[in-house]
Amino acid sequence: MNPKPLVVGAVVAASVCGWLAAPNQSHAQNDNPNQALNTLFAEVAAQQIVIAENHTKIDEKLAAVAEEIRLARIYSGRGGGGGKSR
Repeated sequence: MNPKPLVVGAVVAASVCGWLAAPNQSHAQNDNPNQALNTLFAEVAAQQIVIAENHTKIDEKLAAVAEEIRLARIYSGRGGGGGKSR
């Protein structure tokens, strides 16, 4: 199971909930808080993309290490059993 779609979905859901829970301001008030909020959402989205890319790289490296361990076990089994001799 790949947790990446779950994480992205959770961030999107949290963003939508935050947007819906924010108090509705009239247009006569200053729009700076809205701009700040939009900037923060954009930063979070950019960070989420970086996190997803890093997660993909970690998964690739983990798969490579697992394959190397698998091959090492195969070769050590063929080598004459250094630790299992009696």
